[in-house]
Amino acid sequence: MSTEVIHNTDQNRYEIWLDGEKVGHADYSRMPGQMHLVHTEVDPAHQGKQLAGILMQGLVDDVRATGGIKLVPVCSYTVMWLKRHEEQHDLLGVDIDEAVAACRLPKTGH
Repeated sequence: MSTEVIHNTDQNRYEIWLDGEKVGHADYSRMPGQMHLVHTEVDPAHQGKQLAGILMQGLVDDVRATGGIKLVPVCSYTVMWLKRHEEQHDLLGVDIDEAVAACRLPKTGH
């Protein structure tokens, strides 16, 4: 299984490719100094392969390498992924518990 995460700036999204086939993406909108992560999806035929997590890791790695941008998770998957990955919290432009509350997800302790 060969995966690749690509930043498609023309469509404001990160895409995950599996063996040469696009199988998912994470859409974002831009605000000054921020990237709002608004939607994430993986083709149902490829779910259960941890592709969404690989996509998110590639996205945060790219944002970290580029610098100057803070992430604002909006969709429930990005909120929960970032909540579980405290090592990425320095990239957040909003408190993670505020993002959880905005998604109406159950609040849990750190």
